[in-house]
Amino acid sequence: MSTVVSRANVALVKYWGKRDAGLNLPEAGSISLTLDALQTRTEVALDPKAGEDLVTIDGVVAAGRARERVVGFLDLIRPKDALRARVVSRSNFPASAGLASSSSAFSALAVAGTSAYGVALAPRGLSALARRGSGSAARSIFGGFVEMYAGDDHETAHAAPLMGPGEWDLVMVLGIVGHGPKAVGSTRAMTQSRDTSPLHGGWIASVERDLPVARDAIAAQDLATLGEVMERSCLTMHADCMAALPGVLFWRGPTIEGFHAIRDLRSGGTPVWFTNDAGPHVKALTSAAHGARVAECLAALPGIDEVRVSRPGPSVEFLP
Repeated sequence: MSTVVSRANVALVKYWGKRDAGLNLPEAGSISLTLDALQTRTEVALDPKAGEDLVTIDGVVAAGRARERVVGFLDLIRPKDALRARVVSRSNFPASAGLASSSSAFSALAVAGTSAYGVALAPRGLSALARRGSGSAARSIFGGFVEMYAGDDHETAHAAPLMGPGEWDLVMVLGIVGHGPKAVGSTRAMTQSRDTSPLHGGWIASVERDLPVARDAIAAQDLATLGEVMERSCLTMHADCMAALPGVLFWRGPTIEGFHAIRDLRSGGTPVWFTNDAGPHVKALTSAAHGARVAECLAALPGIDEVRVSRPGPSVEFLP
């Protein structure tokens, strides 16, 4: 039996587009920040009496597509005649809602699963394996700031750390808008954008321009430059989505009001920049000294149901 905890990450330079859906190979690289506040705890135990895998997610026995994804992922790890497993996974934040729950879920499953089945992989191999479950999960193997390489194949499409979680005193403030699942899943929306959006080529080109700028800003601890490229990447990704046929619109009213509130704070001297993933939630990057002020501002907006302040999180950890 193996039990681990992993954290979700938020992409600063976004990942949006697959060039190989079967292997989850991204069209371009990405850069993210692992968040300590968004955690998934996963236990994998081999059961000699079980005829099939039993998967429980957030207290509910999984069925259908949710179970198939977990079982299919375990089949990447174990031989066909291996024991079946009991998998128990629980997150402290909503799943399938635009908070990158799959990043923490599949990174945790990669580490717990390989440990339970006695498969030894270096961090780079674990990252490539986690990518097979969810593209963003490759980054959650590591803590702090992380870069994902598009690579040429399974072995080279992996993530690597850029800066550890304790090296830069920043926080990400999360303004959560509702807790239900989003209407359009990320994989479907990515495919729709790639296949139908006239802006998709420009989006991929923008990632290639943004990656070195963000990488250098992290190395220099230049929050203003990192914030600017983060906002640009967010808005460019969503422009790609909205230009698809039919258009994919993840934002809600509180999302846009949150963007304006963050820009108003910045105009008043607070060093804060926004981002947003495939969902309605507002995420704001700022220095730790200004986290409480930004959280207070977002909490006051109608439609923001919950606010969390997260420091950078560590790599996947084993639990006793």
